[in-house]
Amino acid sequence: MTERTIDHFNLAQICRSGQCFRMNAKGENRYSVIAGRHYLEMEQQGQKCVFDCGEEEFENFWKDYFDLGTDYGSYIGKVARGDSYLRNATEFGAGIRILRQDLWEMIVSFLISQQNNITRIRRCIENICASYGEKQESSQGKAYHAFPTPQALAVLSEDALMACNLGYRSKYVVRAARDVAGGQCSLEAIRSLPYPKAKEELLKLYGVGEKVADCVCLFALHHLEAFPVDTHIRQAMEAHYKEGFPMERYEGCQGVLQQYIFYYELAGDRQP
Repeated sequence: MTERTIDHFNLAQICRSGQCFRMNAKGENRYSVIAGRHYLEMEQQGQKCVFDCGEEEFENFWKDYFDLGTDYGSYIGKVARGDSYLRNATEFGAGIRILRQDLWEMIVSFLISQQNNITRIRRCIENICASYGEKQESSQGKAYHAFPTPQALAVLSEDALMACNLGYRSKYVVRAARDVAGGQCSLEAIRSLPYPKAKEELLKLYGVGEKVADCVCLFALHHLEAFPVDTHIRQAMEAHYKEGFPMERYEGCQGVLQQYIFYYELAGDRQP
């Protein structure tokens, strides 16, 4: 067990924020997450969090995964006093952090996300993990499946993942897997690129458009200047930023603010 007291960190908000699709509620204030080959259960009461792992695993993997070395209060503090909408959004979702997730997993996840909802995306991802991911067992004896490798998916026919409820997105995922497994797309190279170049390379993958590329840049590569625009964000921009979001004012943390806005819009009824 590892215990921490953490500001601006809310497991429930992160779970519902639409950036991670293998994080689930296990009970009141208790959550699980699978990241690549790693599994973790956590419990939170206020700012106190208990992680079901040893100190070494926490420090070597989960601390970075949850971006716990960053002061998110500094991002919230940058919001213009006169921008009541953004201030409300940041207050509403102040426990959200931008997770540092696996690049391949995010490419697949956001290819699947197109014209889809969060519940269905989760189901699709669990289906492909159960079908093609390697079986694992946590230190507490919990059985689960790792995220499937590009090599595991590259050998499939383009329609094979329709059986996992991916529909037309099946060919997007299989073609991306073939490009990565075959060396036409280098994940290592993309990881080393600045935001504009990384986005440019991601856009070369079949099925990847502007929104998907920006989501991957933000949630896998931690390029905080990426600002994905989907239906929720577009509606917010039309309602509150008719002349465009003030990107220059928030240079270097636009993606963090985008996530606050997205969560605020996604919640709908405005209940925390």
